[in-house]
Amino acid sequence: MKLYKLLAFSFLLAAITSCTFTENIYVNDNGAGKFSVDMDGSSLMAMAGDQIGSQMGAEAKKDIDSTFTFKQLFAAKKDSIAKLSPEAQKELKKIENFVVHTKMSSEKKEFLMTLSTDFKNVNELQDILQTLSTFQKLEQGGSAAASPFGSNFGNNNSKLSYSYNGKKFTRTAVIDQQKVAEKAKDTTADMSKMIFSSSNYILKYHFPKKIKKVSNPDALFSEDRKTITIQYPFTDYMENPDKLNFEVEFEK
Repeated sequence: MKLYKLLAFSFLLAAITSCTFTENIYVNDNGAGKFSVDMDGSSLMAMAGDQIGSQMGAEAKKDIDSTFTFKQLFAAKKDSIAKLSPEAQKELKKIENFVVHTKMSSEKKEFLMTLSTDFKNVNELQDILQTLSTFQKLEQGGSAAASPFGSNFGNNNSKLSYSYNGKKFTRTAVIDQQKVAEKAKDTTADMSKMIFSSSNYILKYHFPKKIKKVSNPDALFSEDRKTITIQYPFTDYMENPDKLNFEVEFEK
């Protein structure tokens, strides 16, 4: 299966089922690390594996375990990208090193997808998820299947930034009220809300130092107190992104 066909079909599945999205950040001693968003849509495979198989045809008879980068995908879509504005092309440049890994098996009732990238400093991740929504512009009319993980993922009307200085880590989303007002006029907003109403968004951050305290009272700690996990309904991520803000203070 061609890269774009696989990716588009994966995004379509994400758009029509309840999923668990996990935002992972691994921070090393030097501040560099890895960022990923993992999507588990296995519940769809469990409920509708036969129907999916009929849609996929011969491809569904074998397991899919595919890995490629957005850079490869962009090469295949270079003509479409050339028609975008310089600003949009610059945005896409930010995500060209993202690695896309998809595992799908009708027999095992499994559908997993991961988008990941390395970073030298967490500041590089500013608005990275919103940048993913720029990918939607590659298709005329803004097809939902062209946007990673389904329609409007990452476009939650906020500006997201991260910071880490060895003593503290912060995740801060600032809501753009103008975009909120525009979204209120969008007739597809209620549909998006319904689609993701049973999905969850999990933050799972891994640090090189023990955590002294976290501003979010719902944070769960690993045994070594170097990892925190916080779970939200996906509707909070989309409608109240500032609820996902928090600050971590580390032990000296």
